[in-house]
Amino acid sequence: MNTQVKFNNVNALFSKSLKLKINQSFQQDLIKKSGNRKLILKAIILLSSLVLIYSILIFLQPHWIISVLLCIVLGVNFAAIGFNIMHDAGHNSFSENKKINTILSYSLNLLGGNIYLWKLKHNIAHHTFTNINGEDHDIEIKFMRIHHDQPLEKHHKYQLFYFMILYSISYLAWIFYQDYEKYFRQRLSKTSDTIAFPLKEKIIFWISKFLHFQIFITVPIIVVGFLPAMIGLLISSIVCGICLATVFQLAHVVDETEFKTIDNYKVEEEWMIHQLQSTANFATKSKTLTWLLGGLNFQVEHHLFPKISHIHYPKINEILKTECLAYSVKYNEYPTFFAAFNSHINVINSMSK
Repeated sequence: MNTQVKFNNVNALFSKSLKLKINQSFQQDLIKKSGNRKLILKAIILLSSLVLIYSILIFLQPHWIISVLLCIVLGVNFAAIGFNIMHDAGHNSFSENKKINTILSYSLNLLGGNIYLWKLKHNIAHHTFTNINGEDHDIEIKFMRIHHDQPLEKHHKYQLFYFMILYSISYLAWIFYQDYEKYFRQRLSKTSDTIAFPLKEKIIFWISKFLHFQIFITVPIIVVGFLPAMIGLLISSIVCGICLATVFQLAHVVDETEFKTIDNYKVEEEWMIHQLQSTANFATKSKTLTWLLGGLNFQVEHHLFPKISHIHYPKINEILKTECLAYSVKYNEYPTFFAAFNSHINVINSMSK
């Protein structure tokens, strides 16, 4: 991350007004910005589902058709835990209690990732420098070109045909390769600054990676056999990867969002307006998607107020729209998931040429 990049926050009238209205709303309603009983219930449901599905697959071993269906549901469950529990906890918005946030953020380690590396890559680099090439490591996808500043390679010509394959292996690549790459390289990307990796986090890294391997690979192989275990891991990981990658891409890599080229480390707009320009919402009227995605279909609200729990995004959305109209600030939203997905395909196609 390059801390030299600066935003033009001198006359941030829009930001000041929006923050004031949001704070007033929470004060008037006498509610906390963290999660509430609904979020706790959701966390219990998702974690219990993980234990239940895992137990059925390993110890009951139903018919292979049922097992395949359960592995698909397990993949969705992995992603939903990430979207709802880990994500809010990782932003310290799940609870007012920091210890609870810390404990629940390690749900990512349970699923094979590493929360320390995730926070550096996501909370700092992505949330600060969204869609800025070289700063936002979330748009650095191997074998793909999604920013006009990224060099056009011969294979990019075919990315419209293979992008979904990359999305499907993204979760496996993340937990079995990319985390180790960052650990040994001590950098988030080849060009980024060296990262600090405290001894405590190194120990947690290896212990959690070992435990994940035992729970999701060693035990299944011993109990159900090598081939069924590998097939189950592959199915659930592919489903999880597609869910994670697609949700992120629909929020930032669509026609309406901007991918800026910055000169002399300066962004012309204030930070909040930059976030509005580089982020989009989709399917905000769908209660099912909002529940499953942890409110990440309200990605604009999340980027503006990452320390507020996702359960408050629908209310924030109403205030935000009013402020955007008052200050003539563009607000990006797609009415449905498929409208956003179609727009994402347009960007992949345009960046292949």
